[in-house]
Amino acid sequence: MSKKHPIISVTGSSGAGTTTVKATFDQIFRREGISAVSIEGDAFHRFDRAAMKAELAKRQAEGDQTFSHFSYDANELAKLEEVFRIYGETGAGETRHYVHDEAEAERWGSAPGTFTGWAAFEDGSDLLFYEGLHGAVANGEVNLAQLADLKIGVVPVINLEWIQKIHRDKASRGYTTEAVTDTILRRMQAYVHCICPQFTQTDINFQRVPVVDTSNPFIARWIPTADESLVVIRFRNPRGIDFPYLTSMIDGSWMSRANSIVIPGPKLDLAMQLILTPMILRLVSESKRA
Repeated sequence: MSKKHPIISVTGSSGAGTTTVKATFDQIFRREGISAVSIEGDAFHRFDRAAMKAELAKRQAEGDQTFSHFSYDANELAKLEEVFRIYGETGAGETRHYVHDEAEAERWGSAPGTFTGWAAFEDGSDLLFYEGLHGAVANGEVNLAQLADLKIGVVPVINLEWIQKIHRDKASRGYTTEAVTDTILRRMQAYVHCICPQFTQTDINFQRVPVVDTSNPFIARWIPTADESLVVIRFRNPRGIDFPYLTSMIDGSWMSRANSIVIPGPKLDLAMQLILTPMILRLVSESKRA
């Protein structure tokens, strides 16, 4: 952790909704005049699309049916740790971009499924913002959790997470339900052993819980809406959290445990603004005084 150059890490699996959470952070940064360097977890994959396809085929031929982007060894976690460490010490660093589609290819000048070159961060940033799969890993080889100053977990209940992934991959990537299901099954071991442990490291978890039937996510015709959901917000350390203020400001909210508040789904953005804005401002204020 660094007082002078703070790091915020948002962690969640594919289909969890981390991109939506990132949009709220971006709104806070713009409103408060905070200059943030953003890095994407996908930029730290070890393989580009063609190489990943070849590696998957190799692993499966060897009898490994569990290798996926969720796996530690499919990612350059030591490089990500180095980026976190150098930024925390100096405010400098570098990143690249993984190009997902033709629109991003036009923007970044690289073919879909490839990486751009590594490029240095712009000078003068107030903080580093990470969003991706592995921002709070602490596995004995790397410890990203201890380098991040504020760690956020985005963790829908798993059936909802699967519904969101199935609908997203079918709509934006042209996959069939069967293909997405195969991916979910292949990722399950790494989900349990690589993704879930991070949520004991995060400072705040946002977990969306649908209040409609999602018992068979593989035939769900619609993604449950915000109006059909509750959100459980869990604080790892509730000390200093003004729960009476939050419950008074967020209609329909209540405390379910001493460290948890439950809110209506449509109030998620408001809750994030109320909770995260003072935390972000505190990090930036302390960095300027350091």
